[in-house]
Amino acid sequence: MNIKISIPFAAILLLVAPTLAGADRPNVVFFLIDDLGWTDLGFQGSRFYESPHIDRLAATGMVFTDAYANAPNCAPSRACLMSGLYTPRHGIYTVGDPVRGNHPFRKLQPSPNKTVLADRFVTIAECLRAAGYKTAAMGKWHLGPDPTSQGFDVNIAGREWGSPSGGGYHSPYKYPNLAQRERGEYLTDRLTDEAIKFIRANRDESFFLYLSHYAVHTPIQAKESLTEKYRRKEKDDRHKNAAYAAMIESVDDSVGRVLGTLGDLDLDDNTVVVFFSDNGGFGGATSNAPLRGSKGMLYEGGIREPLIVKWPGVTEPGSRCAVPVIGVDFYPTLLDITAAETPDRDQLDGVSLLPLLRDAEATLSRDALFWHFPCYLQGGGGRDPDRPFRTTPAGAIRQGNWKLIEYFEDGGVELFDLAEDLGEQTNLAEKNPEKAAELLASLRKWRKSTSAPVPTTPNPRYDPNAKPKRRRKKSR
Repeated sequence: MNIKISIPFAAILLLVAPTLAGADRPNVVFFLIDDLGWTDLGFQGSRFYESPHIDRLAATGMVFTDAYANAPNCAPSRACLMSGLYTPRHGIYTVGDPVRGNHPFRKLQPSPNKTVLADRFVTIAECLRAAGYKTAAMGKWHLGPDPTSQGFDVNIAGREWGSPSGGGYHSPYKYPNLAQRERGEYLTDRLTDEAIKFIRANRDESFFLYLSHYAVHTPIQAKESLTEKYRRKEKDDRHKNAAYAAMIESVDDSVGRVLGTLGDLDLDDNTVVVFFSDNGGFGGATSNAPLRGSKGMLYEGGIREPLIVKWPGVTEPGSRCAVPVIGVDFYPTLLDITAAETPDRDQLDGVSLLPLLRDAEATLSRDALFWHFPCYLQGGGGRDPDRPFRTTPAGAIRQGNWKLIEYFEDGGVELFDLAEDLGEQTNLAEKNPEKAAELLASLRKWRKSTSAPVPTTPNPRYDPNAKPKRRRKKSR
């Protein structure tokens, strides 16, 4: 498969694509929240975190119960969303160095990792801009030094960084195109101000706003007044972190303010709103129960995300869709919604969600979802409690309600029936070897079709007798 799409072709597309008036095609507002867990919102069952604006969005849009990120951490998930391609196509598998964790505990040399989304990939932003949309990236980019090289007309606070810089969430911070105002200003609020400014400036044109909050990524820093509110509030059996709860409320306020602006400008009926997260909740800040695991793992807690899509006149208010969907699906979906074009639509790995948006009971024409993570992530809580990793190199497949994880160090597999075992507590690989073999064959066939690298070289510094320290620092 040849995915080498040239930027000159995108420039040609810009010249020939039809330019329609703002009223002819819907605007798109895409909220991408960082590290927000599947259960971290009121409509998802939290009794401690408060998210009334997001809950209202869920009640007026379509909730996808089985939505997935393409990876268990930030950068690869975002690269898949922007490119419409699975990780083996663009080579961004993890954040930074794939050699994570102390040498004595790693059995293999992980696959090389890229940290910048190459210019040869035409992003969804480039397609929408070529179709006449004004495009803006607000907040976290994490795919290179500047999103304006990848289709965005406006960049506010986006660089290669994966977490807040300077003073963290409180100014003075050090971001491009974000002039300092008063000291102590809260980053989530400021990004919302900038997003609203962009909407107002482009109210008479079609626009694509990618509001990619740094929240609720570490450092866990919130507005003190909100944190104090949650310190006084009764905790539930899963969620107890007052500062994290306050960060979620600030994100919720952002959603409410942006949606309120759309309403004030009479744009809400002609705007598609997407609300999504880039990976599972960080285990040091929240609980993803009843899901197993957290950010950095291929268990459900690391990759299953809250997803809401509201498209007035198309999505049924308050509807729920249980069809499994994944981050690469947004690219073809937004192409369909906006009538934008791409030079290689057939090369995309995702499928359009348009049938589901029109009917939550519809089906999609694909067999399975796939994950490929040929790297190490230090931490704890993974497959082997005696080893200091959230995950070792592994791949995964979901087909129907069945999910299989294959571990590259030893060839071990775990098979789960998510319909009966959402928490992935019972490995059925030995009890149902036929199903395990079927999924494993499908996973390996997919890896071959995408030229996915599987690490096999032994790590010469591995020590089978090494013992991890009893207390380990939690890692992002």
